[in-house]
Amino acid sequence: MVETGIALAPPARSRGFNARAWAAHLFTFAFLAVWELASLVAPSYLLPGPVPVAQRLWVFVTSARDLGHLGASLFHVGIAIAISFMIGSLLALIPYYVPVLRFAIERRIGPFLNAFSAIGWTLLSIMWFGVTPFTVVFAISAVLVPFALVNMTAGLNNIDAETIEMAGSFTRRRWRMFALVIVPSLYPFIFATLRIMFGVAWKVTLTAELFGGNSGLGYMINLARQEFDTATIFAAIILIIAFVHGMDRYVLGPLQQSVSRHYAG
Repeated sequence: MVETGIALAPPARSRGFNARAWAAHLFTFAFLAVWELASLVAPSYLLPGPVPVAQRLWVFVTSARDLGHLGASLFHVGIAIAISFMIGSLLALIPYYVPVLRFAIERRIGPFLNAFSAIGWTLLSIMWFGVTPFTVVFAISAVLVPFALVNMTAGLNNIDAETIEMAGSFTRRRWRMFALVIVPSLYPFIFATLRIMFGVAWKVTLTAELFGGNSGLGYMINLARQEFDTATIFAAIILIIAFVHGMDRYVLGPLQQSVSRHYAG
């Protein structure tokens, strides 16, 4: 009886998986069908059908000019994540080593950065720096800093005090303890923070490039909006969704799980 139960268990899981997969595929086909029917009723400049959008998406991925805008957005996102992560981590480390500044950072700087909107940072950066790539990077970085600050603060608070005390018995050098004990303890929080920031950065990037950029997907969407080229807008949005989902599911997610299993606890 035990052997029979073991032999029958995998097909049950397989049937469950197939049912979920078929349900997802049916939903996708139903969505595409509704989209196609709606495009037959609405004007093409308001709602292009799936076929024109797919054709525009193919043109996008085979056009050097369009890929250049994608590369500009990737550059903006990458630089902004790096800058905001360093600033947020520094703001989290300051009260950890200088407790007297904890109130100023956690009760003043943190809430201020959390409350300020992406539109506000974008408009201010346009006034300060004009329409330049730096404007976009500045606006994205300002919005992402609170994510790094909050998550890295939580990671520092999660470090076991006994571990720090034990490490102090082996060395009194702060930099050595920081590199060999504190940083490895923060690895799960670091990758979780980067994963969150990557998703949020793309939302902010479109807004910043739309108003204050002269390159990137947001700038491209703004040009398409002026020309009523809705197919380009849809193609850019689909490309962003596919890219962000793919990076999160196949790169950042597995990497975070691997690091968490190795260092958590």
